[in-house]
Amino acid sequence: MTGTPPSARSAGRRFPWLLGVGLLVVITAITAALVSQLPKSASPSAVSPLNSLRTEQRGALGEADGAVPDRVTVFDDAIPAVANLDPELLKALRRAATDAADEGVDVYVNSGWRSADYQNRLLRDAVAEYGSAEEAVRWVATPETSPHVSGDAVDIGRSDATAWLSEHGAAYGLCQIYRNEPWHYELRPEAVGHDCPRTYADPTQDPRMQQ
Repeated sequence: MTGTPPSARSAGRRFPWLLGVGLLVVITAITAALVSQLPKSASPSAVSPLNSLRTEQRGALGEADGAVPDRVTVFDDAIPAVANLDPELLKALRRAATDAADEGVDVYVNSGWRSADYQNRLLRDAVAEYGSAEEAVRWVATPETSPHVSGDAVDIGRSDATAWLSEHGAAYGLCQIYRNEPWHYELRPEAVGHDCPRTYADPTQDPRMQQ
């Protein structure tokens, strides 16, 4: 039998390998050229229209509409959520907060006055979160019925402050209104020297919410 020369066998083995490398180089070059032609908006880091809309909404419905930054107290007049509260409610809150501070308790505000637009957005978000309007209104009132929109309610931050107000709030006319929202307080002047009225299970039990 006549054998194939070693040099010929080596050349035969190298040819497919070289062909594969060449094809890989060509494919890489074509891919790079195509990517360079893509519009910048196709980049994964580009801001989508949906993200832009959310950013615009956050800007439009920010502090001026009642959004509250971190560590806001009842003394922060520069924050509309505090400054736009009913004056009598704000006075009572500040008297209570001054006395609470003497006991090492800081009264922070998670939410206070809100614009109707901001309240409506919170309600839409609640519907999306809880799955129905019927369930959402157990937590978020409509703009027409919300005491936050009228400046008559405040949501207190931190459990030590809500615990302090639960024990001492009636002396200032500050009362918890809903059992499912221990942070939600409103002014009830008749509670001074007496006690706060019975709480509702949730806002759906409040006659004011039936408008």
